[in-house]
Amino acid sequence: MSVMSYREAHRQSITSPEEFWGEQAALVDWFRKPRQILDSSRAPFHRWYPDGTLNTCYNALDRHVIRGGAERTALIYDSPVTGSRRTYSYAELLTEVAAFAGALQQLGVEKGDRVVVYMPMIPEAVVAMLACARIGAVHSVVFGGFAPAELAIRIDDATPKVVVSASCGIEPSRTIAYKPMLDEALRLASHAPETVIVKQRPELPADLAEERDLDWDVAMTAGRVQPAGCVEVAATDPLYVLYTSGTTGRPKGIVRDNGGHAVAMAWSFPNVYGCDAGDVWWAASDVGWVVGHSYIVYGPLISGATTVLYEGKPVGTPDAGAFWRVVSEYGVKALFTAPTAIRAIKKEDPEGRLVKEYDLSTLQTLFLAGERLDPDTWEWASEKLGVPVVDNWWQTETGWAIASNLRGLEPMEIKPGSPSVPVPGFDVRVLDGSGHEVPAGAEGAICLKLPLPPGTLTTLWGDDQRYVDSYLSAFDGYYLSGDGGHVDEDGYVYVMGRTDDVINVAGHRLSTGAMEEVISRHPAVAECAVIGVADPMKGQLPRGFVVLKSGVEADPDEIRDELVARVRAEIGAVAAFKEVVVVGGLPKTRSGKILRRTMREIADGKDVPVPSTIEDADVLDTLRPVLRQD
Repeated sequence: MSVMSYREAHRQSITSPEEFWGEQAALVDWFRKPRQILDSSRAPFHRWYPDGTLNTCYNALDRHVIRGGAERTALIYDSPVTGSRRTYSYAELLTEVAAFAGALQQLGVEKGDRVVVYMPMIPEAVVAMLACARIGAVHSVVFGGFAPAELAIRIDDATPKVVVSASCGIEPSRTIAYKPMLDEALRLASHAPETVIVKQRPELPADLAEERDLDWDVAMTAGRVQPAGCVEVAATDPLYVLYTSGTTGRPKGIVRDNGGHAVAMAWSFPNVYGCDAGDVWWAASDVGWVVGHSYIVYGPLISGATTVLYEGKPVGTPDAGAFWRVVSEYGVKALFTAPTAIRAIKKEDPEGRLVKEYDLSTLQTLFLAGERLDPDTWEWASEKLGVPVVDNWWQTETGWAIASNLRGLEPMEIKPGSPSVPVPGFDVRVLDGSGHEVPAGAEGAICLKLPLPPGTLTTLWGDDQRYVDSYLSAFDGYYLSGDGGHVDEDGYVYVMGRTDDVINVAGHRLSTGAMEEVISRHPAVAECAVIGVADPMKGQLPRGFVVLKSGVEADPDEIRDELVARVRAEIGAVAAFKEVVVVGGLPKTRSGKILRRTMREIADGKDVPVPSTIEDADVLDTLRPVLRQD
């Protein structure tokens, strides 16, 4: 492949996007091929393939079976926490999906209806997602184990006709009862689904309500009698809604369409990740995250590859060699995980002794994303595995990589600290506060020039205005990524961190504002601030600072324990919220805004001058030793 192949592909995708993405539309099967590639008549709401119709499930399953791939392995389920393993061929997975889709239809689910999926990493979660796609229903997957209050918010926003869950999730050291959390969420929610389908797991069966709840196996028995065919949907119809934290604490429902998403998955899987039909691919993520949607389920299956579904951890199931065991056992060609996972493995096995116990000869690439990849982790993984370690930067909103080192198109030099270059389709610009592009190497707000490519968000669920306000209003004609950074003279992107108050804890984007809402409701708390502090294992950890109400006398340790318990109950254990400090005051600007960014920079060890806008510099000086934990 010529040296110009990446540059030419990117240039064409930016200067002639309709021509470029019109050609890529041939990668998927259409019921009605689109004649119009891009509709910008309602800009900034751009729509791809507006007159085309298709079915995403057909592209992921049926077409491979029809064309001779029925016996090819589609899904490998590996669960070290239960000792279970199962392999599904494309034909077997299609049979399961068609049956569950039939069950949903018998429950009255129609095209456009929503189905919330609240499940652990079991095959039924994948089946439920594909079944929704098969009948044109819109799935909304909520990370298994999310706290009831957060789940209730998502149920009220999506208003599902059906909720699909499991009796429990299983961790290395405990079993988590999902059904009581779901029941509590439904008690808190204003919206009531008509049916709740529960997959009973033998480790902890759940009690089912007689009128509302339905056993998964019973539903499947009915569905096998009348399996569902593929429903034709418009390319612009929604495939799913996936919630991501908003800075206000109210989650944003990212809407993904069918047509653009299918094309983006079909193009990106071979070109960005270098994998294709028949290859064994493993995204060690969760179906509750965007990575799980794009590259556990849709990307590899649309491409005809074999995808690994892993119910376990990088360490503790049973040891730090768990990932290498899976790679060796199934002949994984490429592994996609988060830097947090590699840091956890490195902590347990710093010399990489367990790496040497497995045959990793099939592994060609390690892909890392979800948070900034630090050079130390990159160097360790590169040395121990002896394969390219490729950072790639993307967001829930974009659905696939904004910047990467394209292993299937044109592998390039890897620069530690950079996810490499913009992926074709993404016009990356770094802007200053006035919306002007900055020179190479200068930092600013990383933005994407509109229109965004296929597969990116089309709006926020039920709230077009919030979509505009959140992403498109800062700079006319640009999508605001919320990340800051720079682009060097070679065109390599460097992402330095969030510019808002959403923090990244082990790949989970969490709102500090939501945590502050919980803390502020404590009767003893006058005001509070939560900041994300750099952590070598998880990327960031939240640290809370609270000012007690005047006259309140309380044991700081008791206050801390109560606040930690509250955040755990309402946000979830995933927040890893453990540190709370009672302080005399918080640094503020003259307008009353708490200087969270300044606090965060001091906590991260930076030499930060006193901001000119501060109201009382003495408050900040008093707080410095606490922030630095001196």
